[in-house]
Amino acid sequence: MSNINLTIRLFATLKDRVGQESIHVTLPAPAAVQDVLDTIELAYPMLAPSLPTVLVAINKEFAFPETMVQDGDEIALFPPVSGGEDAFSHPTYFVISQTEPDLPAIHRHLAQSNTGAIVSFTGLVRGQTKREGMPAETVYLEYEAYSSMAEEKMAQIAHEIWQKWPDVKGIAIVQRIGKLDIGDITTFVACASGHRDQGAFEAARYGIDRLKEIVPVWKKEVGPNKSAWVEGKYRPSAKDNH
Repeated sequence: MSNINLTIRLFATLKDRVGQESIHVTLPAPAAVQDVLDTIELAYPMLAPSLPTVLVAINKEFAFPETMVQDGDEIALFPPVSGGEDAFSHPTYFVISQTEPDLPAIHRHLAQSNTGAIVSFTGLVRGQTKREGMPAETVYLEYEAYSSMAEEKMAQIAHEIWQKWPDVKGIAIVQRIGKLDIGDITTFVACASGHRDQGAFEAARYGIDRLKEIVPVWKKEVGPNKSAWVEGKYRPSAKDNH
């Protein structure tokens, strides 16, 4: 019987629990995701509390307990989201960035001769958090992303927007990572259209909401005396893949 040797990337809470960015497991072939999780639970008991809610990606697509794994697969484990190249017929801008976005430049990139409106959402770091288990006061945030998968999911969101609002033209989605201070920009979503009543408002709102569901990005709230990773509740299904 042959074995499957896997290197598994870890993010956010899981990385903190193990104290490293990846782990290695070996299990008999054939094997499915659930077999991988069972093996991890035995080999890395510190991860056991996270496994009931952990999300799994294989080759940058969400995977499920019955999904089969193969040697050479790129496997990642991460908590629910807090918040590649593609061909597009309209201007797009999808970025995971450690630097503050140049918002006027992005607007200029989205603008075309037939663009009459650009609607955008800009998220900022705020100083107070009113959520159970989080620091009451925020000193700064730390953002982490599974960057290669995140940019592919941003492209997926754009395709979903065009299916719902075909009159939307350009689409921009930016997610900051790293240490962000109070008042820093965290996220930016913009949608361009010919007129303001052609879905740009609705599409921009959909874009930020969807980013919080399927783009693998997490934030750590850091306060004066404690810090904690923020985990979402959305559970992706097969419909959330391309």
